[in-house]
Parts: sequence; C-alpha cells; structure tokens
Amino acid sequence: MAPVKKEKTEMSAFERKRLENIATNSAMLKDLSATAEKILPKPVGRPKSTAKSAPRKKKPAPVKREEARPTRTSSRLAGHDADSETAKRKAEVEFEFATEQAKAKRLRVSGDLNYNDIIVEGKKFSKDDNFLSGIMRGAQPNVRTFTEDDIKETTDESLKALREKMSGLELYEGYQPNQIKITPERIYALGFHPSPEKPLIFAGDKMGNMGIFDASQTGPEVKAEDNGDDDEDPETPEPAITALKVHSRTITSFVFPANGEHVYSSSYDSSVRKFDLQKGVAVEVFAPSSIDEDLPISCIAIPASDPNMLYFTTLEGQLGKHDMRTSSDTELWQIRDKKIGGFSLHPLQPHLAATASNDKMLQIWDLRNVKGKGDARIPALMGEHESRLSVSHASWSAAGHIATSSYDDTVKIYSFLDAGSFKVGHDLDDKAMKPSSVIKHNNQVGRWVTILKPQWQERPEDGIQKFVIGNMNRFVDVFSSDGEQLAQLSGEGITAVPAVAQFHPTKDWVGAGTASGKLCLWM
Repeated sequence: MAPVKKEKTEMSAFERKRLENIATNSAMLKDLSATAEKILPKPVGRPKSTAKSAPRKKKPAPVKREEARPTRTSSRLAGHDADSETAKRKAEVEFEFATEQAKAKRLRVSGDLNYNDIIVEGKKFSKDDNFLSGIMRGAQPNVRTFTEDDIKETTDESLKALREKMSGLELYEGYQPNQIKITPERIYALGFHPSPEKPLIFAGDKMGNMGIFDASQTGPEVKAEDNGDDDEDPETPEPAITALKVHSRTITSFVFPANGEHVYSSSYDSSVRKFDLQKGVAVEVFAPSSIDEDLPISCIAIPASDPNMLYFTTLEGQLGKHDMRTSSDTELWQIRDKKIGGFSLHPLQPHLAATASNDKMLQIWDLRNVKGKGDARIPALMGEHESRLSVSHASWSAAGHIATSSYDDTVKIYSFLDAGSFKVGHDLDDKAMKPSSVIKHNNQVGRWVTILKPQWQERPEDGIQKFVIGNMNRFVDVFSSDGEQLAQLSGEGITAVPAVAQFHPTKDWVGAGTASGKLCLWM
C-alpha cells in the first residue's frame, strides 16, 4: 500500500513572526560580530608545542573591577562654568546614577521567575484575587473608598448625623484649588491660625518658603463688558497670598500659641523661628550652637501649660528640649538610631510624648522621668508597639488617643483615656499598647508626594474627637477616634494628591496642600 502523503499545514501568523524575529536577531548578531572583528585587534597565535604535554600555568588572580562610572560630558559645551554649582551638581548626579545602575546589575537575577520565586513571604492570594492588583496597589485618582451609600446605610443615628455633617463640608468657592498657589514648591507642613472668625492658613514648602492665605477674601467677580467680542475672556484676579522666606530648607511643622500673635516654624535647616504676625519679624528661638552642626528638625511641640518650653525631634533619632528664654539651656536625648518622622505631646498631659520612627516603632515617653548619665541619659520609655513597616507620625488627641500612619498601609488608633492617672514609672504592657482600631489606608506616597500624616482637631466645638489624613486617590479622609470614617472630602479642580491635611483647632474647617504648592480648603 502506497504511503499516504501528509498535507502540509499552513504556517500560522505567530510562527511566521517568530521565525522572522529569529532571522532578524541572527543577522544583527552577525553584523555586530563583523564590526567587532574590524575594530578589535586579532590575537597573535601561539606556536604549537612539540612536547606531548606541558605543565598548566596557574590562573592569574582575579582582577578587581571598579564600579562603573558615568561617561563624562562637556560642561563647557553645555554653557556651564567649570567651577559652577550647576556643573558640580551635574557631576554628582551622573556619578550617583552610574553607581545605582552598577548596583542594579549586580543584583539582577538571571532566568525566568515564577510566582513562588517572587512572592513576598507571608503574602498569599486566593484564586479569586487578581495577582497584580494585590501587589500594585497604586493610587486610583478620583475613585472613592467611602461613598454616599455608606452614609445612607448607617444604622447608628448619631454616627449617620455626624457623617452627614462632615460630608457636607464644601470646597472653598472663592478660588479653584489650582488657583491658590500658596507656596512655590511642594508643601510639607500646613497650619491654621486659631482665630475662629476667619480662616487663615499657613503653608511651608521644601525650600523654606512660608505662604499665608486669608480665605475670608472675596473671590474673583468676573463681569464681562459688552464689547462685542464673546471670545475674549476678562483677566481673572489672583488670590492675595503673602509669601515669606523664613528658612533655607524644608519647613516641617507649625505651632500656634493660644493668643495667635505669632507662629513657630521648624525646618531641616536645624532652626526654629518665631514669626511675629504684627511686626513681621522672624526671630530664631533655637539653633545648634555651632553653625556647622546639622540638626534637621522633623517636628516641634510647645505645651500650653509652659509656653517657654520647646520640644522637638530630629531626622537623626533625637528628642530635644529647649528653654526659649535662654540660648544655651538645651537637652538632647538620643532615643532612636533612625529617623523620627513625627511626634506629639499629649495636649492635657504634656509630659507624655509619642514618637514615630523609621525602625517601625511607636513609643511613649515620660518626660518627667529622665534617667542615665551622659549620652545614655534619656526619658523613661513607658511602652512601645511595632508595626510591620516604618511609622510616619504619631499624633495625640486631647482625649488620649494616638493616631499613627505607617508604610504597612494602615492607620492605627491607640486609646489611653486614663493617661491623666499615669504615675511616674508607670509601664504600659503589650495589651495596653495594642491598637484599638486598625484602618486599611494606602500610604504609598512614592517619591513625589509628601508623607501622609494624621492630624487631630485640637479642641473640637462639638466635643467629638476626629482627625484628617490625605488620601492617595485625591481626597481627604476624616475619621473618628473609634476608627469610623466620617467623610471623604473632594471637589472640582483637585488635580493632585492633597497630602498634607490639617484641621482648624476648633472649627470644622479642613485644609490640605499638594506637591505643586496648591491649597485645597473645605468649610
């Protein structure tokens, strides 16, 4: 029987494309090899040995390779002087980039990676979970995580009323947020003047500029003249903003005394200044004794019971105390080895300090009980709680709650309602330091957004303890002390993350600043 001939199947488009790619890559490699042969010198051939076998030479010691350095480019052709700061900075950036590239190459893993190779330890997903959504939990602009349905479905009448009240706050009508450029650069700190008569907002940016915006000013009343040209828009007046250069580096926090006559500001430039609102003078109330000493200040607090005493934390893990009536009465305690991003004093028990640090710790310190000698002298540690990742800020409420934000994508609330009864030497065990509420919250700000930090309303008129924190989806979240979300503030014209959120001390006014120096305000 004659063999049956198999019909030749038609080649698929995918297979045809694959073969084309193989042919193209082969041709490219041949071309590169031919070019290399022309450029590189040919190795000199060794004469054949007459002996049957020759002893092998020892392999030379491996040559130590230097890290890759950037290719130099001409600053002269780029128009920069040889000794200019621009040229120096350019060279530094190029070197840093090359170093990072070299590190990345050394850390690269060859070959294919499957799910089991790249899964983070302890992180598992069910079959119903989308794999990428579990890892790439990035911001989703304008996608709400708290809606009107959440308010309507609230069964607790008092909670529902509070949610309706806070969700009823409206965006300031005088100007659009993209019109209120309160600082030239990214906002790092925000503060409300304590006056209940009119909203006066202070903002500090990364370059040490302080902007002041009076929200009682009337917005633009644009009246087009009947000139027969409907296409021509009248010029819109800009909001009146006072801009001051009070620091040389990032402004990190503001503190207002009860009388509201001045404002204190801290900065990475190692100083704290008191700006007199009447005289327009910014007096330096604290700075290191040596001008060469670098003490970047991350946060300050001034207790109402002792307005002459300044407390502060630094990026070097220090907690400090300074009497502003003198120039030398300063105590500096090295309480952590890593950055302390934020801290606060209990408003009614100012001897209790809560610190948040990059080593994942929330810690409570008793400033009445300072022990040790020399460099080992520090306040007594009352209790601590460790998060999975670094803790960005710790904020005390007047009732005794602490709210923290962490890079483990949570906002935690701790309750110490009996803090007034804590005696010297009082210890808080693990049970006492356990959070009373844990709120899921995206805190992955990345490189260009200021760190999200919870801020309590200091003296709420309604007596209800609540705090605000920026939301990566371009909102501001409002929470109560028991972890219930009260509102998710939004509005037209918000085109960036309102990361730096702040409550007015008494009024239900909320301000928030963006990375472009713009101000959002709800009243």
